[in-house]
Amino acid sequence: MTRRHFLNTTAVCAAGLAMGRVEAAEDLPRIDLHVHLDNSTPDAVLGTSRERNVKFGIVEHAGTKENVYPTVLSNDEELIAYLGKLEGLPVFNGVQAEWLDWTGCFSKSVLDRLDFVLTDAMTMPGKDGRRRKLWEADAAELGDAESFMDRYVDWHIQVLETGPINILANVSWLPEVFKSDYDKLWTESRVRKVVEAAVKRDTAIEISGGMKLPKLPFLQIAKSAGAKFSFGTNGRYPNMGKIEYSLETAQALGLTSADIFVPTAKGPRAAS
Repeated sequence: MTRRHFLNTTAVCAAGLAMGRVEAAEDLPRIDLHVHLDNSTPDAVLGTSRERNVKFGIVEHAGTKENVYPTVLSNDEELIAYLGKLEGLPVFNGVQAEWLDWTGCFSKSVLDRLDFVLTDAMTMPGKDGRRRKLWEADAAELGDAESFMDRYVDWHIQVLETGPINILANVSWLPEVFKSDYDKLWTESRVRKVVEAAVKRDTAIEISGGMKLPKLPFLQIAKSAGAKFSFGTNGRYPNMGKIEYSLETAQALGLTSADIFVPTAKGPRAAS
């Protein structure tokens, strides 16, 4: 794909989205595989699922207690209790894996009970090597944009190479200080490094209805590389299930149901 063809194609897709002419293809699955139960209950979430005609994949943070969240599943007993809470409900069950050491918290037999595993790169080593939530970091901690991006891309690859990851979520998100330079910082070279690592690991790239990311140029490269995709919102009640951007963007890209990751009875693949 030449740069001119790539830019022209992207412009056509963007124009269609902006004018509201793109409708979701009927064969695309209506799923949101990035739903959190924070400040809610399964009953409330299921009501939203029915209202929006979207099947949900519920995730909870999983890893060591060094990962600071209201709830972090850190051993087999906690994961089994979480799975029990969702048992029998019309949802997919998953976890949002944290850091690189999360698989050591669980036995393979319990992990195999999950429908899928999702992760992102938004917690990254700080200057002292300790895990740092990027959305909480200030400009001084992040450093200059170009060096940050090089480290950020490398971190994506490290995360993808760790454990049985089915979905890379919140893809191409940037800290607030760099957000306005998205198009400049996500160069084709950087995008390809992340995409190639995802394809190599058979990990789907989330098209986030909540964040409206990645942008079309990123997704065009991913599609041309043979990537799989997923739909998600990172939604907390009542914002889950708002997958309009996911569906419209998938249609603009010419995706079909064969391009979209949907959990199966096999659950997450074994770590390799």
